[in-house]
Amino acid sequence: MTHQTQSQHTFDSERVRADFPILGRTARGKRLAYLDSAASTQKPQQVIDAINSFYSESNANVHRGVYELSERSTELYDQARGTIARLINAPDKRQCIFVRNTTEAINLVANSWGRENLKAGDTIVLTMLEHHSNIVPWQVIAQQVGAKIEYVDIDDAGRLRMDQLRELLASGSVKVVATTQVSNTLGTITPLKEITSLAHDAGAIVVADAAQSVPHMQVDVQDLDVDFLAFSGHKMVGPMGIGVLYGKRDLLEAMPPYQTGGSMIREVHLDHTTWADLPEKFEAGTPSVADAVGIAVAADYLSEIGFASIREHEITLTNYALGQLREIPGMTLFGPDGEDRAGVVSFVIDGAHPHDIASILDGEGVAVRAGHHCAQPLMRRLDVTATARASFYIYNTEEDVDQLVSAVETVNSIFGRRAS
Repeated sequence: MTHQTQSQHTFDSERVRADFPILGRTARGKRLAYLDSAASTQKPQQVIDAINSFYSESNANVHRGVYELSERSTELYDQARGTIARLINAPDKRQCIFVRNTTEAINLVANSWGRENLKAGDTIVLTMLEHHSNIVPWQVIAQQVGAKIEYVDIDDAGRLRMDQLRELLASGSVKVVATTQVSNTLGTITPLKEITSLAHDAGAIVVADAAQSVPHMQVDVQDLDVDFLAFSGHKMVGPMGIGVLYGKRDLLEAMPPYQTGGSMIREVHLDHTTWADLPEKFEAGTPSVADAVGIAVAADYLSEIGFASIREHEITLTNYALGQLREIPGMTLFGPDGEDRAGVVSFVIDGAHPHDIASILDGEGVAVRAGHHCAQPLMRRLDVTATARASFYIYNTEEDVDQLVSAVETVNSIFGRRAS
């Protein structure tokens, strides 16, 4: 397919879908409607081929070898870092650290920057929208150093209470604001650039969880001015097992390494060790080179489609889904209306547990997520134990939405509710 043509004019999700071999299979004997991309995306043939090609033609360890295969592997690894830097407009590719996933990236910041810079009496500001990956690491560090955590609440539509953020920042004790750019549960798109400006004015740094934003919209770290930004390959049609931490150079250079061992050293003596330069200082051990190649191909794949087209497609599909789901009796939908919402639809149905909903939908070939979505504080704020969640991406179509709606109507039928 020719992605460039699509990005100039129209988005053809059926042609995109054809790039994803797994979407050609059936589920429970039905056409597969995969609506769980917020958890993990499917992989296009281009990414699968790139990983296979690396292991078939270029596999060797990086950095140390002087033979051809090792030099080729090192070159591919370095090129992948450059591709990722261009994706998010990082000023220098050495500011992009390869990690396993968003979770590891945030743990790196919390343990390395946090342990060095936070002390008793300092405040860490989180939001009610956060995934556990952007809560638990900060809780652990806060307990260890004596810092306290405050949360920015949401309004009833699921948007951040910016008045609360301003009030917290006015205290003068806030040292870090850690926030998602897009909620994995409500789809809320936070005003990250504004948050960063307010935090910087108050002398705090910003750590952005971009796991749900980098795959879906143009993210420019220089424009946002965030201090750290984390995302994962598997949520952007790339492989599992690789993610990225972007950080501002001065912060990264001042931070101690998060893990130690091979590859991240300059010199090792019997009584002391010195560290390598960025990015190697934070990449101890043998890296996942094949996955780095895969995430780079995924980045190029999305860039060729065009993030404006991706965003427009998701808005159209989400609005189409919301319009139909609102008409179903017993349905409660969560999240904001408007263009500050990503392609995530969380819902509950009166009298039906979300796990039962997901199980019935599975029988109709529809794959959705059910549970607390690693956001238990948010679930309590919404006064629910769990929700069912459908999430849309580039390979989803109106047919997927129609299949979802039909399956939800089956849920109502099973639980004895009829359309009014």
